[in-house]
Amino acid sequence: MPRFTRSWTRHLFAAAAIGCAVLAAAPVAQAGVTAFKQALAEQVAGEAPLTAFYRANGYSAIWTGPGEDHRARRAALLEALDALPLHGLPAEDLSGLRARLAAARTAHDLGLLEAELSRRFLDYARRVQMGVLTPSRIDPDMVREVARPDLAAQLAAFAEAERPAAFLRGLAPGSAEYARLLKARLELEEVVRAGGWGPAVPAGRLEPGDTGSAVVALRNRLIAMGYMRRSASAAYDGALVEAVRAFQEAHGLEADGVVGEETRAAINTPARERLQSVLVALERERWLPRDRGARHVLVNLTDFSARIIDDGKVTFETKAVVGARSPADKHTPEFSDEMEHMVINPSWYVPRSILARDYLPRMKRNRNAASYLQLINSRGQVVSRAAVNFNAYNARNFPFNVRQPPGPRNALGKVKFMFPNQYAIYLHDTPEKHLFDRHTRTYSSGCIRLQRPFEFAYELLSRQTDDPRGLFHSVLETGRETRVELETHVPVHLIYRTALTTPKGALHFRPDMYGRDARIWSALEARGVAIGAVNG
Repeated sequence: MPRFTRSWTRHLFAAAAIGCAVLAAAPVAQAGVTAFKQALAEQVAGEAPLTAFYRANGYSAIWTGPGEDHRARRAALLEALDALPLHGLPAEDLSGLRARLAAARTAHDLGLLEAELSRRFLDYARRVQMGVLTPSRIDPDMVREVARPDLAAQLAAFAEAERPAAFLRGLAPGSAEYARLLKARLELEEVVRAGGWGPAVPAGRLEPGDTGSAVVALRNRLIAMGYMRRSASAAYDGALVEAVRAFQEAHGLEADGVVGEETRAAINTPARERLQSVLVALERERWLPRDRGARHVLVNLTDFSARIIDDGKVTFETKAVVGARSPADKHTPEFSDEMEHMVINPSWYVPRSILARDYLPRMKRNRNAASYLQLINSRGQVVSRAAVNFNAYNARNFPFNVRQPPGPRNALGKVKFMFPNQYAIYLHDTPEKHLFDRHTRTYSSGCIRLQRPFEFAYELLSRQTDDPRGLFHSVLETGRETRVELETHVPVHLIYRTALTTPKGALHFRPDMYGRDARIWSALEARGVAIGAVNG
């Protein structure tokens, strides 16, 4: 977490000390123990984590005693709550709590405060570990299940911690990405406060050889963003071409060095909107599992890429095709699971959603439509289409599975990678290789197609055989559908990031192709996440 300024730190501890001094002057005498415990027990009744914690410790104080350890916990909590906006979380109004700390006089008062401080701890712990939103309530395709920490155990561990401030800081995600996003948030806030990156680039195409005020505006904005050194040139020269290309690469655009409509819109995007994307990315990072796996597969949908990560480093990367933008039921969902096996020479069993949308209507019009597909009955037998009245069925009561057998035109290509899930999403090969030549690759019905599926398979198999290529091709050449187990399952994380960082700390952006991050930002604003009222 970024360090606080010395003046801010002194202010926080001074504010906390007001309550500390008063509490030290009002020790809980033996006669007041019963009043303290009764007030505390009544306050935490019905709150499972607090009831579990205080029942275990005999309803003893951890916040409101006169000892130095109690003072340190109070100060650390107030500091952490004040710092919530640094994480892109809603600010807390602590004035009422500080007033109660200063005014506490009786054992009953202290019992109420004890419960309130523990309640604030739990709320802080939930927010920095889980975020403030439930993904599926924002978008039905954000089906990620956010892990719930054992809050009672964390409160117990905090009570025993020698360094309470460090304990609270350690509750936030510890990933390198989270730390880099925090740094990016600070930097972008400074840009927003300073008024942004300067005047927008005027409408119209700009390309090498152009001159004039629009080129100057382009140059100045790229300088302000850090993509080129200061220059007095008014020409679209080689240095400007390289700066435009660098910007395009960092924003998921075709890096042709020319400013067309799409590139100009990205360059003119205000710093304030970029900051919103970073705040959304911080919330998204809180949703991910803390333990992603020493080896795992990471698919960033907005980046059209799939990577194998080993101990934090990319060991394999390939282009990917993801779900189409329209209709919405083709959007690729976001979730995490475990890859268990691959199927070489796979059959394709048409999902019910695709059957209802595409194939059954065609078969009703022409029973021989899509003749490469077989109808399979409940006994696994192929059924002749001549025996089926397609108009008697809909997608819900259609009694057959629809299968495309292995072959050169199979929709799944030569191999699929399975992490069994209720959404029927997996990674696979494809016969439509030409789609990987396109910059924006939103063409599938939801699954993720890989440009280099064979090499992906070799890398996965490299942990269980000395000859992964030989093993793979010995099975492939049989032409038979064959399941190959992964001896060690590999976690798979399907994510969606419009703001992301590189290992060296550079901040990149991608288009919000499904509109999910816009919905997340609206929900965060509704929950109280704010950016200073400065335009950029």
